[in-house]
Formats: sequence, structure tokens, C-alpha cells
Amino acid sequence: MRLVRLPRVPAILNPGRGRRKFDFSAPTAAPQLSPYVEHYWIVNWDLRGQEPYEQRVLPYPAVNVTFKPGRCRIAGVVTGPFHEVLEGAGRVFGVRFRPGGFHPFLGAPVSTITGRYVPVGTVFGDDLAERILTANDQDAVREMDVFLSERAPEQPAPAAELAAAVVARAADDTGITRVDDLAREFSVGVRQLQRLFAEYIGVSPKWVIRRARLHEASDRIQAGTPVDLGVLAAELGYSDQAHLTRDFTSMVGVPPASYRKAQDPS
Repeated sequence: MRLVRLPRVPAILNPGRGRRKFDFSAPTAAPQLSPYVEHYWIVNWDLRGQEPYEQRVLPYPAVNVTFKPGRCRIAGVVTGPFHEVLEGAGRVFGVRFRPGGFHPFLGAPVSTITGRYVPVGTVFGDDLAERILTANDQDAVREMDVFLSERAPEQPAPAAELAAAVVARAADDTGITRVDDLAREFSVGVRQLQRLFAEYIGVSPKWVIRRARLHEASDRIQAGTPVDLGVLAAELGYSDQAHLTRDFTSMVGVPPASYRKAQDPS
């Protein structure tokens, strides 16, 4: 199985604790799917005889398709806090699409499923879920490679590529804190950028920027080195430390200082 190490994905909060509760792997998709699929992901756990475990995840501007017995669904971009409760023993097989990558499979604006869960069968038919659920990890990867390759366009639409490039830029450059910055860099109008994101990404450029800054904040806090929250807030474009604290707490569930103290060794 092809595996890839991911520094930020899937934004598992307090990953040190999570590693003691479940196994996570991220097989790469077939090369021809690279314009559309970020990676597959597989979570296996066995908590029999233990208390259920709640894992929080910091959302990212991407559509995920997940296969779990009794719950096979397409998850539009999650705009609020997200957590998953693991209990007993089980597996989830997931497909994380690149920003803009799900559009040709959905055949509609990605914003139409933002914050929603749609049964897999409504987009991909009724047979896929059973095939993935009954396959082992390696066979599930092969099944998805074949299934998606048969349905993917040979080339992504130029507008989808532009949308993905804008999202990547927002994630990589912590100095970008305003939609105007992105619009100017890519020589497009703000309204044009907003329409582009509604069609291909599912959330607004402002949401993408703010979530990227929160990812950066959680990464730095999880790293274990001392962090001056006032300095961090300024670097990430927040008006002050209190603004960062409010934003962070609303998504993570605890303030940055408490989150830092709660980190388990990785």
C-alpha cells in the first residue's frame, strides 16, 4: 500500500493522545487522480473494554467521503467544530478530495453540500459502499482507485485549478489575512473570487483564510515549544490575543493556553 506522511492532515487535535487510541494511515491515490484526490485515509481502532474516545478534528476546506458500517456518507466542508466518537472496534475508510476536486463528481456547486452529509449512493450509486466495507485496507484502496479513475475527467477545469491554487496560497502564506490580498495576488476581483469559491470550494475565501490561520496556530501550539500568544496573534493577522483566543476556543473547544497544557507527548 502506498503511504504518505502528512504534516497537517487531517488536523487531528492532540495527536499524541489519539495515537494511543487508534491507528491512522493515509494511502496515496493513483497518480491519475492526483488533481482530484488529496489522499485516502484509514482509521482502525479497538477500544473494547475501554471508555468511548472522542477525537476532535480541525476542519479543512475539503470534501470527504467516508465508509463506516451503517454510515457511508459524503461530508461537505464542515464549517463548525467537528468530533468523532470511537467505541468498540471498527474501521473508517475515507477519501479526502483536494479543494475543488470533488466538483466534477458532484456535478453541482460544492456550496450546495457545505455543512451537510449526503448518502454515498446519491452521488456514486448503491454498490460502492458495500464493496469498500467488505474489502481489506489494500483492496479498498484499489477499488477506489478504479472507481474514481473511471469517472474522473482527464484534466481538471482551469477554474477548479485556480480555486485550488488560491486555497493553497492562503494555507502556505501566514501573511495573507484579507480576501483583498488573495484577489490582488491572483488578479481577480473579490466578487469573482467569492463566486469561484462557492462553485468549487464550498466556503468563502474569508473562511479559508481564517481556518488556515487556526491550523497554523494549532500546529505551533502542538509543537511543544513555548509560544507567545500575543506575538502569534499578531503574526496571524488577529487584532489582538483575545481575538485569537475566541476564534481558537470556538473551534477547538478550549482556549489556546489550556490546549497547550493538555497536549500528550506524540
